Amino acid sequence: MKAVVILSGGQDSALCLALAVRKYGADQIAALTFAYGQRHSIETRYARRLARHFAIAEHKVVRLGFYKDLTSNALLDSKTKIRRGKKCPNTVVEGRNAIFLQLAAVWAKTLGATAVYTGVSEADFSGYPDCRERFIKAEEKAIRLALDYPIRIVTPFMHSSKAEEWALADRLGLLDYINANTVTCYNGIPGKGCGKCPACLLRNRGLAEYLSV
Repeated sequence: MKAVVILSGGQDSALCLALAVRKYGADQIAALTFAYGQRHSIETRYARRLARHFAIAEHKVVRLGFYKDLTSNALLDSKTKIRRGKKCPNTVVEGRNAIFLQLAAVWAKTLGATAVYTGVSEADFSGYPDCRERFIKAEEKAIRLALDYPIRIVTPFMHSSKAEEWALADRLGLLDYINANTVTCYNGIPGKGCGKCPACLLRNRGLAEYLSV
């Protein structure tokens, strides 16, 4: 196996999966999806669909039920209204990417893969601290030390806007497919979503920007 893709079922991870398959071939790709009590859990179902569509070698869904015991936010509590904060929305799940990357790296080592793909970006994001490039570099170094293994964390969209992502999807012939078959919406509505939550605003604004060029 060549790479493990963290596959949420959203736009970014779907495009990551497409890039990994294009680079290595579907038979060399495994995907890992996390069910951590998120209110938009429908994305897990869409992750399974994406894995089948790209015919990858293996796909696992790992349950992290402990998250609600440790922290609270609007993604883990459907009764909490989603709102923007001073730095980022109240949908931030503390340390989520750190944990996801560590677990994906453990599985990658088990499979003999040396790359872990994730769709995080600091160019067009909601202010989440664990989407920053400096965090990713630090995490990669820490994982290499922890596992004594030469893992690479691949972030194809670290400096890409959502409009640039849509442009790439179009070049790959996947614009319509990804638009219709991914869930970015924090309220769990596929495609264009609710149109109001921070995730939908980013996604739909990026698509409109790309289509207007």
